[in-house]
Amino acid sequence: MADPKGFLTVTERELPARRPVPVRIMDWKEVYEPGDSAVLRRQAGRCMDCGVPFCHQGCPLGNLIPEWNDLTWRGEGRAAIDRLHATNNFPEFTGRLCPAPCESACVLGINQPAVTIKQIEVSIIDEAFASGWVEAQPPARLTGKTVAVVGSGPAGLAAAQQLTRAGHTVAVFERDDRIGGLLRYGIPDFKMEKSHLDARLRQMSEEGTRFRAGVNIGTDISWADLRARYDAVVIATGATLPRELAIPGRDLDGVHFAMEYLVESNKAVAGDPVANQISAEGKHVIVIGGGDTGADCIGTAHRQGALSVTNLAIGRQPSSGRPEHQPWPMMPTVFEVSSAHEEGGERQYLASTVEFLGNEAGEVRALRVAETEFVDGRRVPKSGSEREIPADLVLIAMGFTGPEYEAYGDDGPQRTDRGAFRRDEDYASTIPGVFVAGDAGRGQSLIVWAIAEGRAAAAAVDRHLMGQTVLPAPVRPSDVAIGVQPA
Repeated sequence: MADPKGFLTVTERELPARRPVPVRIMDWKEVYEPGDSAVLRRQAGRCMDCGVPFCHQGCPLGNLIPEWNDLTWRGEGRAAIDRLHATNNFPEFTGRLCPAPCESACVLGINQPAVTIKQIEVSIIDEAFASGWVEAQPPARLTGKTVAVVGSGPAGLAAAQQLTRAGHTVAVFERDDRIGGLLRYGIPDFKMEKSHLDARLRQMSEEGTRFRAGVNIGTDISWADLRARYDAVVIATGATLPRELAIPGRDLDGVHFAMEYLVESNKAVAGDPVANQISAEGKHVIVIGGGDTGADCIGTAHRQGALSVTNLAIGRQPSSGRPEHQPWPMMPTVFEVSSAHEEGGERQYLASTVEFLGNEAGEVRALRVAETEFVDGRRVPKSGSEREIPADLVLIAMGFTGPEYEAYGDDGPQRTDRGAFRRDEDYASTIPGVFVAGDAGRGQSLIVWAIAEGRAAAAAVDRHLMGQTVLPAPVRPSDVAIGVQPA
């Protein structure tokens, strides 16, 4: 156990300060100041090492949270990263991007602020990289089996690393020009600088994983050819089909899906030339959708110099505290102020977009918005409540509906009623030798689910190829952590 009296003597939750807003919106660096090691150890000492650590269940990866909290409190960073890596291939990603369902399930959170698990996690891995403790782990021998992983987001990378370490020859195919999927082009640098991704990819390359960027399976290589070339295939393409907003004026210039905007911004930040880039500079921006992707758009628009940013959400504003119908240890829906919201702009709830209004040049000039009312459980615009909001750029961030199945033609696996690829309890699709991991099979979900499913699918592939496996399989597709339902 960490400090036996830690949670009694240290009752406050301390996190690193965010850089001042006027400073941080002038660049694309991460928003947090460097953490204080003394504060970190003090917070780690609050972990109770409870008899039943519900944080394990709250985390789909089953992270050994009390163990590495204890090691952090004792100043044993090398041992802490070993325990963290035992269940999580990429804590530098989850420690920055995960909404931390583990903290919602923290036993201390019943009557005190929860342990700062996420901050301790990212501090452990950052120290490990800085100290040279993150080393390549190439396999002792090769099996002679080959695996193609299609998609290089967190699920694909986790599956690839596990399978490479098991001794298989693994190639990761990515249609974009760089490896990383949404980690590369969907997440702004102010949330995660790409140096963290590049450092992990270097480790994977040294271990033997082969990366093939700029290859679009289904176009450059047919799915049939891919299956013929490799002993197994893992589909980890994510759920990238955006949810449409089919209302009048949708075809006006200046109305875009969020990912169109974020991808171009990330490419520009990386130094790539982007012709006719979608930019918020000098514009009144409206972001439709109140989730993480919407917040990413807000923070990006601030850094590009938007005149104003308005965020519209169709539902009610969540409560500031845990709702009664989401008791501990469930992950509650609460009102949150992310770093992007802190930087400015206006948030409007119960706002239903009715129509995009344009000018004579075919460009969006405003949104017609109505108040949301609930009729028979449905959210509909309230008649007579319409109003206009000026807009030069509108970004639709309403989530995603599933994988881009049309690229597979007649060669793809069967799909579920929800549009995801069908798979069994061993992640096997309806096509022999083809497995599905992450959002492509689960639907839009959390990064921790993607990594957990990538690890579990790797174990299933290894068993399929070798008859047995020593790889850990943290979750099955039917498993659901407490309060963390697939989106």
